[in-house]
Amino acid sequence: MISNAVSTGHKIIETAIKPIFEVNPKKTHYLYSMESLRQQKVNKLLAKELAEIFRSESRNLFAGGFITVTTVRVSPDLSSAKIYLSIMANKDKTAVFKLIEGQNNVIRKKLGLIVGKQLRIVPELQFYMDDSLDYAMKIDALLKK
Repeated sequence: MISNAVSTGHKIIETAIKPIFEVNPKKTHYLYSMESLRQQKVNKLLAKELAEIFRSESRNLFAGGFITVTTVRVSPDLSSAKIYLSIMANKDKTAVFKLIEGQNNVIRKKLGLIVGKQLRIVPELQFYMDDSLDYAMKIDALLKK
């Protein structure tokens, strides 16, 4: 545990920062939920532009699946981005998701052409399935029973 002393006038207040998780016993990693303003802006920009790419190229690249970008998380150095996708109106979601992962380089290239003037480096894209909508529908169905 790391403690920080904050001086406020005459009193000294001690705060403690606890590790969220430990990967290596010798190295403790701290997880801060605060993103910088730059990260937040890049998250919004990437989410907007990726949604437009998925909307316009859905028929050509992704077998006509309805794909929405639910969340984008960019690393602090802006070199990688985790994109959470929700796939609807398609029976085989895993097949569509594999198509998306297979077209990763094409998506990154199209994204680079759009945001190339705003970002120095186009982040490396990592796609994840967001099944929170399916989970919510399952819970709702259980509650209606």
